[in-house]
Amino acid sequence: MSIEQHQRDVDPPETEHWSEGPVTTPERDPFYLPPEGFENAACGDLLRSRPVRIGVFGRVRQRLQAWQLLYRTQDLERHPRVGVTTVLLPAGARPDARRPLLSYQCAIDAVSGRSFPSYALRLGSHARGSVPQYEFLLVLHALRLGWAVSIPDHEGAEGHWGAPLEPGYCTLDAVRAAVSFDELGLDTSTPVGLWGYSGGGLASSWAAEAVDEHAPELDVVGAVLGSPVGDPASAFFRLNATRYAALPALVIEGLRLTYPDLDAVMQEFVNDEGLELLASTNKMTTMQAIIALRGFDLDRYATIPIADVMAKPEMVTIFEEIQPGRSAPGFPLLVLQATHDQIIAVDDVDGQVTRYRDAGASVQYIRDRTSEHITLLPLSVPLTLRWLDDRFAGRPTGEQSTTTVWSVAWSLRSAAGYLALAGSAARALVGLPISTRRSRR
Repeated sequence: MSIEQHQRDVDPPETEHWSEGPVTTPERDPFYLPPEGFENAACGDLLRSRPVRIGVFGRVRQRLQAWQLLYRTQDLERHPRVGVTTVLLPAGARPDARRPLLSYQCAIDAVSGRSFPSYALRLGSHARGSVPQYEFLLVLHALRLGWAVSIPDHEGAEGHWGAPLEPGYCTLDAVRAAVSFDELGLDTSTPVGLWGYSGGGLASSWAAEAVDEHAPELDVVGAVLGSPVGDPASAFFRLNATRYAALPALVIEGLRLTYPDLDAVMQEFVNDEGLELLASTNKMTTMQAIIALRGFDLDRYATIPIADVMAKPEMVTIFEEIQPGRSAPGFPLLVLQATHDQIIAVDDVDGQVTRYRDAGASVQYIRDRTSEHITLLPLSVPLTLRWLDDRFAGRPTGEQSTTTVWSVAWSLRSAAGYLALAGSAARALVGLPISTRRSRR
């Protein structure tokens, strides 16, 4: 079943006289509103679409093909919801050509709609401090390889940052919508790769774990999980009262929207000032929150020690539920983690890998001694794209292993990859067409 209330302009996005309405945040944009009767659609059914213009940092117009898709999905309790994904093709790409689909899950890491990729990536957006704007410079190289790309708002319309499984449903239903969207020329036989880093790595973990149960018809051939958090509860205790204290605060605020029990505990044991500070993050991008809540210590606003709050049975249950690694995806995984990561502890990611392997998953795990959290993502892009390309081509994976290297950057193939990546970023920054490269990377 499909509800296809398409609102497409007859001109492609790159046509000079093509225009769209003013760029507004998701909360004020009627495109995000579910159409009447949407709950009767199946998960992944396409509800609405529109062509959009993409801009680097909201300012430099990108010459590529881009649309946004509204589709039916579900939340953690399987209640019907809508989701939005931004889908991309290289400039000049033919919709009848065979190509793989990359689903990239950004590190949204915020509750505010200004951090959602569907808003932050649009030309004219005002999303200073949103992580997706930086990640886009890396991900767009996939377009130059000739791939289609889906970038979902995997937190859903309500910004459920930190929720388990729900990001997986939202991501996989975005893939379903993409493969049914005629302009992309895809179908359910299209090979699909999942990729995300940090909060996006966590979302990609949930997507990988949900495939067999939620979207078994999709041909997901592999997933790259970069610094995928491993244990959100551990990260909360480690980052509270540090320069990155906003990250656990954002998770708590997101989980308050998902779990009424957690909200009730916060209301009971956190004073009004603390609750106001948590609520203030609803309008902040990730970097704005990190600056504003630097050193934020939830203990200072709790009526009992925060360790005792988190030890409440309902809190323990929630923190167990939001820990990824409970099931084994039926396709290979590549997990990347810096051993000296200042945000995500390597021990927590070690634990996630162990849980996957214990469940029967095939995992290639690479730990990097030289990188830290910020640098590992760009340094690992060439390795990641090669690995995904091998999965798309059906090449065999190596045996599962855990390898600790000095740096994922130290190889001639990576050096060539950085040159190609820099070329793609340079084209984006000056507004040249993002088209398929003729030479192999």
